[in-house]
Amino acid sequence: MSKIAIISDIHGNLTALEAVLKDIEKRGVDKIFCLGDLVGKGPRGSECIKLVRKHCDKVIYGNWDVFIRDETDNEIIKWFQTQLSEEDYNYLASLPFHIEFELNGKLIRCFHASPRSVFERIAPEYHPIEECLSLFENSEETESHQLKRTPDIVFYGDIHLTFLRTYEIGILCNVGSVGLDVIDATYVIVDGSYGTNSINFIRVPYDREAELSAARELGMVGYEQYYKEIMYDQFVEMKK
Repeated sequence: MSKIAIISDIHGNLTALEAVLKDIEKRGVDKIFCLGDLVGKGPRGSECIKLVRKHCDKVIYGNWDVFIRDETDNEIIKWFQTQLSEEDYNYLASLPFHIEFELNGKLIRCFHASPRSVFERIAPEYHPIEECLSLFENSEETESHQLKRTPDIVFYGDIHLTFLRTYEIGILCNVGSVGLDVIDATYVIVDGSYGTNSINFIRVPYDREAELSAARELGMVGYEQYYKEIMYDQFVEMKK
């Protein structure tokens, strides 16, 4: 295992996921890891779960994969819940919290949002460095792994914003979002083929209009908000 694709935050956007998986197939990747938020915000969560189960070697849960299973009065979330099968719910409930592995002697840790909780949101643009460095900490959620040291490289999702930061303690990388990044679907490939763990951001164009058309055909509740997220660049331009 030397070339790994890391995807995250699919959010029921089947069109984007299909485009990303097709792109990954061309790149000689050994494994695919998914960092959660398979469902919610987009209309085809069940179909995305099926593709993730088929193609991804390791999958962890995100915040949406947790609260989609809870009772709610929110009509939008209720609609998403009706789109999932009992098998889908059981699969989401079975997912682990994090992934850890070694590559070229470096310990790499992957989680959805933080090493403590899928509901703790940390972004370098908005949080002090102390909070960013806390993403390298061990926690009760990560202590299950046999390797007790802190990670050298951290990959996470949640905030839908790609970046790579180098600190004295290690490398912090957000892999972006397949389903709700700005304009294109985004993921990361970490390549240890030559003894160094290179990190490459991949942007994949996909047919946003086709995705929105599918949402309309399904009678998606909350379509207007989904439109704003999918067509964010055009929406912002119209507001100027």
